[in-house]
Amino acid sequence: MYHIVITRKKQILLSFLNIRVIVNEKEIYPVKQGQRIVISIEKNNPKIVVTDGYHFTQPLELVYHHLHVYYFKIICAIDDTQLLAGSGVLILFYLMGFVTGIFILKLASLFPVLYFLFLYYINRKEFIQIQAV
Repeated sequence: MYHIVITRKKQILLSFLNIRVIVNEKEIYPVKQGQRIVISIEKNNPKIVVTDGYHFTQPLELVYHHLHVYYFKIICAIDDTQLLAGSGVLILFYLMGFVTGIFILKLASLFPVLYFLFLYYINRKEFIQIQAV
């Protein structure tokens, strides 16, 4: 018997998503915030995929040799510090543009939003990641 233990990192953007783990394209396990799930597998070489319905990770094939338990953590490509820094840059540039009247500064305040939208919509396969612990 083999086991996969999966937890979900506490991140702001992940708290809005309904994360699920798909094992061997058949079994679906929901992963809730603050909980860990233990998936028991009978056969070797399972393939796991993490999804929220829109974003999918690349299929990860596990090979059990000496270890009988794998530990994983689900993370988001935009962590909380990036989100906070992007919000700070957005507010700072917009306020500087509003006070000085320079349109370029107001326009530059949109770059963090465009970057986050690029990661969310265009770079879908890397938005949700599964990381070994």
